[in-house]
Amino acid sequence: MIQTLDIVNFLDMAETTPVVDVRTPLEFEHASIPGAFNLPIFSNEERVQVGTTYKQKGREEAILLGFDLTGPKWSGFIQQALKIAPDKKILIHCWRGGMRSGAMAWALNLYGFEVYLLEGGYKCYRNWVLAQFKEKYPILILGGMTGSAKTKTLVKLKELGQQVIDLEDLAQHQGSSYGSMGYLIQPSQEHFENLLASQLIKIDKTKPLWLEDESLSIGKCFIPNPIFKQMRESVLLKLEIPFQERVNFLVQEYGKLNKEFLIESTTRIGKRLGPEQTRDSIAAINEDLMEVFIRLVLVYYDKTYANGQGKRTKESVHALVCKSTDAIENSTILLNYIQSKQIKILNN
Repeated sequence: MIQTLDIVNFLDMAETTPVVDVRTPLEFEHASIPGAFNLPIFSNEERVQVGTTYKQKGREEAILLGFDLTGPKWSGFIQQALKIAPDKKILIHCWRGGMRSGAMAWALNLYGFEVYLLEGGYKCYRNWVLAQFKEKYPILILGGMTGSAKTKTLVKLKELGQQVIDLEDLAQHQGSSYGSMGYLIQPSQEHFENLLASQLIKIDKTKPLWLEDESLSIGKCFIPNPIFKQMRESVLLKLEIPFQERVNFLVQEYGKLNKEFLIESTTRIGKRLGPEQTRDSIAAINEDLMEVFIRLVLVYYDKTYANGQGKRTKESVHALVCKSTDAIENSTILLNYIQSKQIKILNN
């Protein structure tokens, strides 16, 4: 049995049924539906061959070439599909819902699979992704200067039953020049958007959605403009944590990272740090004086954060004095504050 589904029903079924993306490895690697499996009908090179044949000789010649290229592969496709969906129920898509997904659906159906195709393919999915960013969400922004342990506090808020999307986790970046931590690999902008949309669709709009205060870019990933605009207009709950507590936290977080990475990252912001602070910061890294290094670069990051906060209306910023970076304590302070002050959340 082969059925075609619109994007909403396709994604609903994807919660419990495996999704197979039959596009090339290169297409899949660039961006995909989160959680999908890649079962490419064509290799990257074969797709180019078929596309060239289509343009030069027409559709029928391209189809014949496609069958010539895939002929020996069909047994393997079925065996891989059985590993992905042993109950023989599967969702399939290609780029536009055309020949590639149709061919795979035909073969799997012939073998006895229950097959569901995405109408319009991945292109339709991308339109759906972009549409999610135009929706209104009940956003609360968690702010605080660098070293306030905002991400750890968000994790604790989530454990306490709050709705949280960790944008830095989706972007695989901590949001500063040192944000890659020397080992994190960022997704493409397109896949970052796909991951974000997959989180937004799960949000209960009658309850607050906590996001961390971010600039437009998180490393090489950019927050979609409609979402960023909502973030800038939302209430900001700012953790005010003593300077030394932030220094201690950052020494623990960054102090053990590779020295070459720290020096390279410091050099990258050298123009903004200034020549003396850059020189002294690099010297501190080389001499294992991590606290000195953190204190020096915090001067720059604190100024940057203050400038960003200055673009918000004063009424939207709520400062909460905290004793330390303890995530349990600070999440309790946040929840008690929004309850006692009856914080208004924008969702219209």
